[in-house]
Amino acid sequence: PFACEYCEKRFSKNDALTVHVRRHTGEKPFACEYCDKTFARSGDLKVHVRTHTGEKPFVCEYCEKTFSQNGALTVHVRTHTGEKPFACEYCEKTFSTNGDLIKHVRTHTGEKPFACVYCDKAFAQSSDLTVHVRTHTGEKPFACEYCEKTFSANGDLTRHVRTHTGEKPFACEYCEK
Repeated sequence: PFACEYCEKRFSKNDALTVHVRRHTGEKPFACEYCDKTFARSGDLKVHVRTHTGEKPFVCEYCEKTFSQNGALTVHVRTHTGEKPFACEYCEKTFSTNGDLIKHVRTHTGEKPFACVYCDKAFAQSSDLTVHVRTHTGEKPFACEYCEKTFSANGDLTRHVRTHTGEKPFACEYCEK
């Protein structure tokens, strides 16, 4: 019986409508006591406050690792159980998180929803766009601890550091190289 005045959605409880309307109005009445962030829902504030307090009330039954959010625990437990409930509709692959499935499906569809504001390139993953944008801005946030070099991508720094450490993590399966 409770209808949104901004869109066609309806709700069975007035509280649910109130929270929904905040998406339209931008109202965020729940303020963090530690920083300037505000939230539309009290539950979101409660989860956020844990980033300040360090509280991690959700404990893994397999290894006792702790988490601040139940959803993070659920995903973690799948590393122990091997559960992969998200299946690709195009092939046989399954995934432990919906996000991993979404990224994978783009390899089939060719969808590239992350567009560069500086040029006409687009990317399937936001992280690839982030690295690409640095080619336009010149930002190089990854610094070598051994010399003055900086890099736009963390992987480039990792490869560079090996020139200092001598680390060679990849071995040929046929010979000793």
